[in-house]
Amino acid sequence: MTEVRHRYDCPLRWGDIDQLNHVNNVKYVDYLQEARGALLHACRAAAGVEHHHNDAYVVRRHEVTFRAPLRFRFQAVSIESWVSEIRTASFTLDHEIFEEQPDGTRTVYLRARTVLAPFVLATGQPRRLDEQERNALAPYAELGEVRSRPVLVDVPRDRAAHHAVQVRFSDLDIYRHVNNVKYFEFFQEARIASLGRLRQGLKEFPRIASVIAQADVEYVAPIVLRPQSYDCWSVVSHVGTKSMVLESEITDGTGGSGEGAVLARSKVVLVFFDTETQRSLTPVDGFREAMIDVLGDMVTA
Repeated sequence: MTEVRHRYDCPLRWGDIDQLNHVNNVKYVDYLQEARGALLHACRAAAGVEHHHNDAYVVRRHEVTFRAPLRFRFQAVSIESWVSEIRTASFTLDHEIFEEQPDGTRTVYLRARTVLAPFVLATGQPRRLDEQERNALAPYAELGEVRSRPVLVDVPRDRAAHHAVQVRFSDLDIYRHVNNVKYFEFFQEARIASLGRLRQGLKEFPRIASVIAQADVEYVAPIVLRPQSYDCWSVVSHVGTKSMVLESEITDGTGGSGEGAVLARSKVVLVFFDTETQRSLTPVDGFREAMIDVLGDMVTA
């Protein structure tokens, strides 16, 4: 069978841009959601199925690798998506966000993998993929070596920074769960708050920006709308010469008590970044040691 990839042209919005004049990391995941919806619609159309009473899916995992900064432009960015794995009760989509030149060469901005699981819409219970769904996914299948792995983190509450996560009504999806993209936003808010102390603590050093190189999120259980906030706990599990790793968990506890079931996990690699050259950099001598000192117990490396 000839391999087929679904192509989706995603328009950018001015509001997608962050303070570095790049598309914000959260927005990339939003683009993937649009491309994923277009692919699933194409699968159903190709199979001659307009609607399936069980065609509800939830995201179980995202693995996102950021390759190059994407700046705002009025032209749409291209996204290719394909099916890389089909299992009994889940399937995996791979994606590439890119710009293609007239000679066929590409600038790749992002590569990602998304694991989805079907469930019964009426009960919210997981289910198996049926034969009709498998046949619908088959035209876009490039099945190969399985690479997706659970996101494993170690976030001791007695050392972790705490951030309260308040869900907004607009965060919900059609299933009345918090949309998968919003988890990236929650972890971003917690990350910015947790590392905020570095601005004052490192004021004697030249200011250094950071960008995300890798962001993996595991969805354990749904987050729903409620008056009470959720808890996000974060630690720095590694500090290298050019990067650092943050591990985080969102729990259903309240008030920063350290209790509560884990609802989502995240592991993020931040790379120190030179805004002039638009490249990674190695900070000056003493910066790494000072940063570890400022973050204190939050560093578990």
